[in-house]
Amino acid sequence: MADAKPVTAPAKTPEGATGVLVLSTGEVIWGRGFGAEGSAVGEVCFHTAMTGYQEIMTDPSFAGQMITFTFPHIGNVGANADDVEADNPHALGMIVREDVTGPSNFRSVERLDAWMAKHGRIGLSGVDTRALTRKIRGGGAPNGVIAHSASGEFDVPALLAQAQAWPGLEGMDLAIAVTTAMDYGWDGGVWRLGAGYDSSVPLPMGEGLGEGSATGAALADRPSPNPSPKGEGSAKRPHVVAIDYGSKRNIFRNLVAAGSPGPFDRKMPSGVSFMI
Repeated sequence: MADAKPVTAPAKTPEGATGVLVLSTGEVIWGRGFGAEGSAVGEVCFHTAMTGYQEIMTDPSFAGQMITFTFPHIGNVGANADDVEADNPHALGMIVREDVTGPSNFRSVERLDAWMAKHGRIGLSGVDTRALTRKIRGGGAPNGVIAHSASGEFDVPALLAQAQAWPGLEGMDLAIAVTTAMDYGWDGGVWRLGAGYDSSVPLPMGEGLGEGSATGAALADRPSPNPSPKGEGSAKRPHVVAIDYGSKRNIFRNLVAAGSPGPFDRKMPSGVSFMI
């Protein structure tokens, strides 16, 4: 099937098409679906990264969005459990130029399309992503519905109505969807070949520890598992407390690597859902 160009809805499904992107502007972009079957409505944006597609898909800042990757070869290094910024993908789906092929990377444990299906995310390949990117750059990120059906059967008018009825991300409270449900501590450092993620010296958790308490002082003097040159020159490193409204894990990994101890030393106010 040749790469489909935007057309005005409704449209007949081209031969071989198993996926479609229907924009709220009335354009229909056909392609080949992969990952999970079904449909999802959200905002269509683009990303220019050549690698790191798992990190992008799991980045909480992409909640409610479908990612158009401008780099044509996405999925060629497969997927694994380490290259993520959250437990599950927050982006709704991905739109790519080339079909997902078998991975060629020693760290891969599964294909990207299998990882997408496992996490309930829809992919669309065979799309002229550069043309779509130019549209987004010129007119802004449109609302859209991405759909995948192995049978190739789609109700395009219904998908268009869904895209047009969606209110958009502006004013939407996304933090409630990506924040954590409970407090937790973080002690994992950065990833290293052959070792995975470094783990810091265990730090005791507690509530209501005073600033001058022995425990609080001891925490500040503990060595970093992977200290940075800047961190080594400091006798007392700052404690870091983060409110997780959708943070990337690599931020916390690098804080640990720099030698910043994580547990808080005061009781957090009611309603605060995260501490490090």
